[in-house]
Amino acid sequence: MKYLMTQLVREWRFLLRQKYLLVLLVCSFVLSGFAINSGLSEIQDQQHTIERLKTADKADRIKVQQKYDDLGMMAYYSFHLTYSQPSDLAFAALGERDIFPWKHRINLLALEGQIYESDTQNAELAQAGKIDFVFVISALAPLVIILLFHDLFANERTSGRHDLLVTTAKSYFALWGARITVRFVACAVCLMLPFFIGAFLAGTGLFEVGYVTLLCIIYLGFWTALSVWWGKNATSAPRVASSLIGLWVLFAFIIPILGDLAINKAVHAPKGGDIVLAQREAVNAAWDIPKSTTLNAFAKEYPEFAPYTDMSSEFEWKWYYAFQQMGDLKAAELSKAYRDAAKQKYQLAGLVSWLSPPLLLQRSLTNIAETDAPAAYKYEQQIRDFHQQLREFYYPWLFYKSNPTKDTLKAMPSYKDTARAGE
Repeated sequence: MKYLMTQLVREWRFLLRQKYLLVLLVCSFVLSGFAINSGLSEIQDQQHTIERLKTADKADRIKVQQKYDDLGMMAYYSFHLTYSQPSDLAFAALGERDIFPWKHRINLLALEGQIYESDTQNAELAQAGKIDFVFVISALAPLVIILLFHDLFANERTSGRHDLLVTTAKSYFALWGARITVRFVACAVCLMLPFFIGAFLAGTGLFEVGYVTLLCIIYLGFWTALSVWWGKNATSAPRVASSLIGLWVLFAFIIPILGDLAINKAVHAPKGGDIVLAQREAVNAAWDIPKSTTLNAFAKEYPEFAPYTDMSSEFEWKWYYAFQQMGDLKAAELSKAYRDAAKQKYQLAGLVSWLSPPLLLQRSLTNIAETDAPAAYKYEQQIRDFHQQLREFYYPWLFYKSNPTKDTLKAMPSYKDTARAGE
């Protein structure tokens, strides 16, 4: 044990005397710290935005309820905030929260148009972009590893010391193992320490911190082992570096990009704009067709309201909101095809990720941080469920009850982020 510690201390001293390695490690620490700070700031801004909108949303709805006595007008002008609260780990893996929406304000009108007003791309294969901790670890940390280990053997051979060192060393670890261990630990600490600080500030659970640490150590170990193995018998450090950088480009960019192109070509899906157009065409067409046609179709979906579909005037709110519902039903098939295609793309991207370690790590970390595409789809389903609750609240009053009292309005459904409800 004493001999082992002696070798490690020797390698630490050797590392500290190499200025270019110290600069590389300091840059790694600063870059990781910048990514963590940016992530914390972004998540804090999102949380503050949600809290501010929740307050404004409640005040706005109360104002509308005080202004209008007619329930139809009230439903038209009353908006309800929906949101997806970021998890305690989201600061390290922002994932798709800058692509997929994490807040919506909806009312009782047709929902599909409100969800797909801005179409989003399916970017689960994207690697370049925001600088968060996952990007630093998955895409940039391999470069640090390559620079640390590409010349481990080649420099000794070039300087003519290799054979002498091998002959005089008592064991493989005494010569190379200690050096590899010291460099790996130094790199891992510089990259992971900012994450631990960020996790403490964000109140992240120990399980999540341990899981992320394990995945990152395995990932860094993979690149370390690859770099050491690749340069074990090499005599030219630049050649080793260029070969490893080529592999890095292949894994981090070429495979994900080619995979994305292949998936988009293989899986065809309607665009969000197509869904909005189908829904709005159905809504606009309802003004020109017999009202009984709309109400009869509505009664098939809600048979409990069939006895109350007769109209006594040219315009009634029950008819208006009924054809809003029919607009959603008209676009339902396209909407389902869109969601099914998105799910299929994500699953296929998972297969591609087994060929790309950076992408595999990214998917794993955004999954546990609940910032990946499935988390966005889950939030979208929460919006649909909440909109259905609003319909179930309003429809009885619109079809056969009189306008509700102000006290009755207190029973109106309020949105809950079920993904965070138990926290």
